[in-house]
Amino acid sequence: MSNNYDLVILGGGMGGYVAAIRARQLGMTVAIVEKDFIGGTCLHKGCIPTKSLLKSASVFQSIVNSQKFGIETSHPLLHYSEVLARKDKIINQLYQGLQTLMRRNQIEIINGYGRLLGPSIFSPMSGTISVQYDDGRDHTVLVGKHVLLATGTRARTLNVLPIDGDYILTSDDILALKELPKSIVIIGGGVIGVEFASLFHDFGVDVTIIEAESKLLPSFDQDLSMQLMKELKQKGVKILTSTKIVNQQINHKQLVDLEIVSNEGTLSISTEKVLVAIGRSANTDDIGLDNTSIQTNDAGFITVNQYYQTKEDHIYAVGDCIGGAQLAHVAAHEGKLAVEHMAGVLEKFQHTTFTPSCVYSQPEVATVGLTEQQAKEQNINFKIKKLSFKSIGKALINGHSDGFIKMIINVETNDIIGIHLIGQDVTELIAEASLAMLLDATASEIGLNIHPHPSLSEAIQEVALAMENQPVHTI
Repeated sequence: MSNNYDLVILGGGMGGYVAAIRARQLGMTVAIVEKDFIGGTCLHKGCIPTKSLLKSASVFQSIVNSQKFGIETSHPLLHYSEVLARKDKIINQLYQGLQTLMRRNQIEIINGYGRLLGPSIFSPMSGTISVQYDDGRDHTVLVGKHVLLATGTRARTLNVLPIDGDYILTSDDILALKELPKSIVIIGGGVIGVEFASLFHDFGVDVTIIEAESKLLPSFDQDLSMQLMKELKQKGVKILTSTKIVNQQINHKQLVDLEIVSNEGTLSISTEKVLVAIGRSANTDDIGLDNTSIQTNDAGFITVNQYYQTKEDHIYAVGDCIGGAQLAHVAAHEGKLAVEHMAGVLEKFQHTTFTPSCVYSQPEVATVGLTEQQAKEQNINFKIKKLSFKSIGKALINGHSDGFIKMIINVETNDIIGIHLIGQDVTELIAEASLAMLLDATASEIGLNIHPHPSLSEAIQEVALAMENQPVHTI
């Protein structure tokens, strides 16, 4: 016996559940197959828990450094168990709210492991989903007029550093720690590695980052990467770039001995924990793709067209499992567009060219559009203006003024093609920059927009005015 729906979604993360809500708004019947918890990695093992920990770490550092604001405190105590309890409370509150959303939208949630079937007695087309249950119940068969794959990713690993869950950890394992280690080496200087380095250092852990490339955040604008490295080093984070691990072992003191190689030779480091944060691998190797004509690239990510259709045009795929930016808000955007294309209501395709990307370390990093390096590679005639937050009153008031904003425009069109920020709370500023680029705003148009004073947002207006040689608060 099979159950029939307009749309069956494999994966209940942000891409899956946002797509489901949009599908219901369009009158479609929807089922989501999810093997764990609705909300996926972002809610339970990614965005939300890490940002909760980062906030606690930031508050702790604010108290430690409160003398800068004329307030003296004596020996603040960190209770990590209460930090974890706060994290869990936030996750639970959001999880309960998401479950309510699913019920109100009459979206059926099926907790099991789903796999695609080929043509069968249930459907002449491939894409029927067989759901397997842990408790031994008989499989359920779901037939969808359309199918959406939103299976996400998992942490990548290194052969030289086999994950054991005790000493050598993934980001999933690190969130399960009940106590802070005294020292940690983080393998990988991308977004995940930098955020964990920031929060652990701010909690008082001895932190070392090992990155194979020549800089942290390799895909970001070089000026942002250099400033981030400078500030993290000033805080006390040790950073080793152009470096790789060649060997490891657990010594008699229950520490991990790492042998690393760089351009400067071989070095040994001993640490209590090792976090492997070298990116994510697609969850596509056991979902029945071989029963279909769906194609993947060499890394296992599903190949789709501009409307997120796979080789089987009734089967779509969105989010991390198709590669690309691998951001929760991108997955949600893709899921919405895919469903609108299924329903034939997509009036104008909205490209994700202007996707903002954020790093919630201290300092924060936010970016949208082309980097300076990408503009050069595309042979664009561009112009750059940079503005230090030292000229912004609110940044001085907040006690964090070391960062900057960098704007890049196309000289021939005057369109803004990139905006990059580093500093406190810049992740709250990037949406204005993203909207400006979506609307093809020029620097002069941003300069005309009145920004409140004092606010960090004045930095966007001031750098735009500087681009037009009309700066007010800077020389």
